[in-house]
Amino acid sequence: MNEVLNYFPNLTDQQKQQFTQLKDLYKDWNLKINVVSRKDIDEIYLRHVLHSLGIAKIQNFKPGSSVMDVGTGGGFPGIPLAILFPETQFHLVDSIGKKIKVVNEVKEGLGLENVKSSNCRVEEIDEQYDFIVSRAVAQMETFVHWVKGKIKKKSVHELKNGILYLKGGDLSEELAKYKTAKIYNLSDYFEEDFFDTKKVVHLPMKYKG
Repeated sequence: MNEVLNYFPNLTDQQKQQFTQLKDLYKDWNLKINVVSRKDIDEIYLRHVLHSLGIAKIQNFKPGSSVMDVGTGGGFPGIPLAILFPETQFHLVDSIGKKIKVVNEVKEGLGLENVKSSNCRVEEIDEQYDFIVSRAVAQMETFVHWVKGKIKKKSVHELKNGILYLKGGDLSEELAKYKTAKIYNLSDYFEEDFFDTKKVVHLPMKYKG
């Protein structure tokens, strides 16, 4: 929990309580439905919560905006972001039912009213969002295909509407065709070794018109 407070010192008491509760909720549910590796559950604040909040270092979501988390797994990055931005609406999507069950239980346990979830493929979602976030669930080209038409055209944030993707390693080949993609190194924001190769990719969606 100290890792979170170190980089996000202005949390409300409620946010601090929710982030504190989060570990026990995941630990408990992980014994029933394994969504986080055993090793990672002990380092959940570093490897999952802080990693998810890397997106918040790149873009503060405005009240009333909407974000979809695709392939959320057990709720990352969506749950930590929803705690940090209580006035932003988050839609967490995963095709695996047991993972969405954990999302729902954690959401209820934390009292998150700005989170909804869907157990389906993202292609079945018929809504539009300011941003679509995810944690390396597919190659960028595949991901772009999945979320086509699901991003609002009008931007109200500093960054243009689009994808905010948590990725690692050398992305030069994968992003070669996306000239507008910008890579942010999370090591510029977090000092722990874990973030040395971790990045956030912002890919604004271009529209013909």
